[in-house]
Amino acid sequence: MIEAHGLAKTFGSKHAVDGISFTVKPGRVTGFLGPNGAGKSTTMRMIVGLDRPSAGGVTVNGKPYAQHKAPLHEVGALLDAKAVHTKRSAYNHLRAMAATHGISNKRVNDVIELTGLGPVARRRVGGFSLGMGQRLGIAVALLGDPQTLIFDEPVNGLDPEGVLWVRNLAKGLAAEGRTVFLSSHLMSEMAVTADHLIVIGRGRIIADAPIADIIDGGGRLRTLVRTDQPDELRRALENRETSFAQLEPDLLEVTGREPRSIAEAALDRRILIYELTPRQVSLEDAYMELTRDQVEYQSQSIQQDPVPARMAGVHAARGGESA
Repeated sequence: MIEAHGLAKTFGSKHAVDGISFTVKPGRVTGFLGPNGAGKSTTMRMIVGLDRPSAGGVTVNGKPYAQHKAPLHEVGALLDAKAVHTKRSAYNHLRAMAATHGISNKRVNDVIELTGLGPVARRRVGGFSLGMGQRLGIAVALLGDPQTLIFDEPVNGLDPEGVLWVRNLAKGLAAEGRTVFLSSHLMSEMAVTADHLIVIGRGRIIADAPIADIIDGGGRLRTLVRTDQPDELRRALENRETSFAQLEPDLLEVTGREPRSIAEAALDRRILIYELTPRQVSLEDAYMELTRDQVEYQSQSIQQDPVPARMAGVHAARGGESA
């Protein structure tokens, strides 16, 4: 279990983390979300003692990280997969980490196989792809068979098979009764991996709830309405609680009105509608609603695909996890 109480960190005049309190419980995957600069990485670094809190405190399994006599057996963390001596092989890096805690070579071999590093375990880490580096970082986190796992962007650089593997790994560890705390910018992946979410913005907690509650409460009802009279329908529905997005010449996304209310208004004005589809709010929708006023950098809306079609193959060809 991870417990934070009034946890704060300042860098000069900047409040990176501003007095947050939360509990990450065992037996479930807890996702940690927030815009860039929200304080996620700083919070994770304070949990494992890499940053000293300016105020408050945080414990892991009942103690501050530094007070554990054998921390690898208590907490496994992937915070920076690049924090490895590049001239060492993956095998030797894991053996060196294992030696600090008296962990057997058998366990080293076990985590190598578990993370899919077997074919490249004897190669120098400096030649690893981003995805293979992530797998090595996860292997280090698992080395001490800890009760608490902390993963910062664990699927970064992984191919689809690797992403699925991390998802199943996280859910499997939680099912064993372990504490799993992970951050990710991939909303689609977080939606199918996490059971509970903590959302942070500008150093403060803005949501701490089961993922289903955040999705249900994070965005207003949206309905797709297709009609040959979109302007007339707008006028029929317009009020302070209702907003519109023109998706196609004959297709509106109406936010803030029940489908029945839309149909009744259209009937009153004799407006023909030939599609009325409630649109389920996604985690991305709910997250964007929650963090709308929390981002440090606002991007302008892009009205068309900025990547020319001829470049699509080039972008696709750059994926993968070759060592």
